[in-house]
Amino acid sequence: MSDLVVRPAARADYERWLPLWNGYNAFYGRSGETGLAPEVTAATWERFFDPYEPMFALVAEQDGVLLGLTHYLLHRSTTSLLPSLYLQDLFTAAGARGKGVGRALIEAVYDAAKERSLPRVYWLTHETNDTAMLLYDRIAEKSGFVVYRKLLSA
Repeated sequence: MSDLVVRPAARADYERWLPLWNGYNAFYGRSGETGLAPEVTAATWERFFDPYEPMFALVAEQDGVLLGLTHYLLHRSTTSLLPSLYLQDLFTAAGARGKGVGRALIEAVYDAAKERSLPRVYWLTHETNDTAMLLYDRIAEKSGFVVYRKLLSA
């Protein structure tokens, strides 16, 4: 995909970004009546453009079509003076999978970390996401950590 461009999301991208965002959330079972609330999507989109939020969005575009997205955020750590970069969301449109879009998005996140002189980039994926892990195993290392969580009522 030599003419693929990875760039920061722009406000004008919303209508083209939204189907990718919805596809990402559907993949993880966060869609429909019991899934992600519309106000969460709206707040997430706004955070990307708020200079006080350490949250960022990149899109992969080819010939005016958005083929993928990634969202990342910066956060402090108790083990480093510099923030860590957490790649929170990564999604490629079904027709573009296996063509280097995901890798290009991750490489752009690596570049964002390097530009800020940050010590690491990390992300999580579901243990059943075998296709994505084929890529991840080539471009990063597994940390060995297991994630635990407890969902609390609001």
